[in-house]
Amino acid sequence: MIEHIQQQLSVPRELHNQRVDSVLARLLPEYSRSLICNWIKTGAVTLNNLPCKPKDKALGGDLITINVDYTIDNTDFNLCKPENIPIQIVYEDSEVIVVNKPASLVVHPGAGNKEHTLVNALLHHCPELQLLPRAGIIHRLDKDTTGLLIVAKNLISHTYLIRQMQNREIKRHYLTLVHGYVISGGTIDTGFGRHPKNRLKMAVTDFGRQAVTHYNINKHYKDFTLLNVSLMTGRTHQIRVHMNYINHPVVGDQLYGGRMKFPPNADEAILSVLKQFKRQALHACSISFCHPVKNTEITLNALLPDDFELLLNTLDQHDEK
Repeated sequence: MIEHIQQQLSVPRELHNQRVDSVLARLLPEYSRSLICNWIKTGAVTLNNLPCKPKDKALGGDLITINVDYTIDNTDFNLCKPENIPIQIVYEDSEVIVVNKPASLVVHPGAGNKEHTLVNALLHHCPELQLLPRAGIIHRLDKDTTGLLIVAKNLISHTYLIRQMQNREIKRHYLTLVHGYVISGGTIDTGFGRHPKNRLKMAVTDFGRQAVTHYNINKHYKDFTLLNVSLMTGRTHQIRVHMNYINHPVVGDQLYGGRMKFPPNADEAILSVLKQFKRQALHACSISFCHPVKNTEITLNALLPDDFELLLNTLDQHDEK
């Protein structure tokens, strides 16, 4: 698959007087340093609208422009084999599938995950997806995040839906339970990139790509808050990172929030259900998009999975403020 990348980036003061390839590697952590160097050498990158070399120094406030066609490696997807894994299909027609992904199911194949992924399940359900980039998957959910995910069934619909995603026209809404009492709703707007020390994590940064998360209060409990969350951008782990950034980590999120925190003097029923909850309390509950052929808006909803519903029911009975 060929993805066209066209971006203009202002060099932050923190990266003043560093090499152009180093600056781009920091600002665009999803691309390798060698790939970025190749873009520079082939003239796809300019510094202040002039050709540049990887070793050229960029100053704070300089403008770096990228204009390149990037071929995405689809090898891992092509090696996937169909597997008869049950999946819940919320919507399907000749153009698109929307699934309600369960917890513990990895979306994409990768290192250590060539089998038992959502891609394997989709290929069993719809073998022609093998011909599409990323098996037609338009966006992703973390392994232990549940909820709605869009899959295109042909190249025309895939292109149309990817464009909607890039233009931020697909609306995704989540429910998440976080620790503590969130006083009011708000918007988190930060730089976002790879964690400087732990490559498995993402982090809020002073540079990098913009990440915007909107949230409002659904319900207050004594020790927790249920939030409605919507994304303007869709960075990896965005909600989890942003909730931790405002000191209200997602319940069960060990990667960003650490070990499960049990409220002092909590009811035994609450302690019991928290000990059994082995993942982040995050569910993609609603999604809206324009149908690629019918040109009508499709809005779909997914009920909470059983474990999340049990957690909230227990809090309703024992932890109301």
